[in-house]
Amino acid sequence: MNITLASSSMPTPAANPAAMKSVLKNEKAARDFEALLLTPVLDSLQKTFAGDAEDSKTPGASDYRQMGSQALAQAIAARGGIGIAQLVLRHLQPPKVSGGG
Repeated sequence: MNITLASSSMPTPAANPAAMKSVLKNEKAARDFEALLLTPVLDSLQKTFAGDAEDSKTPGASDYRQMGSQALAQAIAARGGIGIAQLVLRHLQPPKVSGGG
């Protein structure tokens, strides 16, 4: 299930393919940025709850844990995340000017 971050006011592909491509590119960048921010948080949580297990002394265990944290962060961000991507996209939208004159 993919959740689109774009609002209904965004251009449709038939109306303006270049604008839609830009919107999709911004959405992907926002989700990737959110995943990048979530990764260290999830990694810290995993370290906290893992304790001092024998697996932590295995060579490469920390790299494997880091890859798992990255995959989990990307999955969370792809499904809406915690709202960081939406904030980034809102900031990237051009300002709305009211009135006409």
